[in-house]
Amino acid sequence: MSLSAIKDSLKTIDTSSLVDKVEANLVNLLQERKLKVGDPIPKEMELAETLGVSRTVIREALLRLRLMGLIESRKKKGAVITSPDLFGNLHKSMNPHILDQDTLKEIFEIRLVLEIGMADFLFHRVTKEDIKELKNIVKKEPPATQTHLFNIEHEIAFHGKLYEIAGNETLKKFQKMLLPVFDYVHNSGLLKKQPQLRTFVSHKGLVDILENGTPEEFRNGMRKHLENHFARLFE
Repeated sequence: MSLSAIKDSLKTIDTSSLVDKVEANLVNLLQERKLKVGDPIPKEMELAETLGVSRTVIREALLRLRLMGLIESRKKKGAVITSPDLFGNLHKSMNPHILDQDTLKEIFEIRLVLEIGMADFLFHRVTKEDIKELKNIVKKEPPATQTHLFNIEHEIAFHGKLYEIAGNETLKKFQKMLLPVFDYVHNSGLLKKQPQLRTFVSHKGLVDILENGTPEEFRNGMRKHLENHFARLFE
């Protein structure tokens, strides 16, 4: 066989696949060494020797970990373990104009599920001051009508306060990303035509339940508050 034929028969090395494997192995290695946030990671040379790859591949894999927020460079310490911002990269991709229709509808559904499921957290943590602030938010809102059920600014103000009361910072960050998508899907024509307005619990009604009712009543109230959106998804 000629040299040319031998070269043609050899498969090109998939360097991206190698980096993928090294990336996964790096994460496993850091976990095995029980490194915590703030701990320095091994030097490139040590990682290359441990994993049996070149420093070029190690650099590419480390770059990926930096982009994911798993490590960062610090003066005098080199690369250290960090607590990643879970929504940093997600926020960049949560653009309704670049997501497909199925994904948009599923994100729409996620927000509806979260709103109904947070009742127990709200009742456990709500204060009189929170109730007062919610009432002030409601005073600035126009009434819901058949032609105007949803306004992104009012929705963010009211439901953002609910997430704040729930006391879960991760949920609060997620909510800020979900609502613009919710608004886009609501107005995009992706959902079915707005049905006749059903029994509707307003923001004011939800505040009344939160002040005087029970978590179960709040769940039912939130479901009725969002029922017209559910109808556009499932009917």
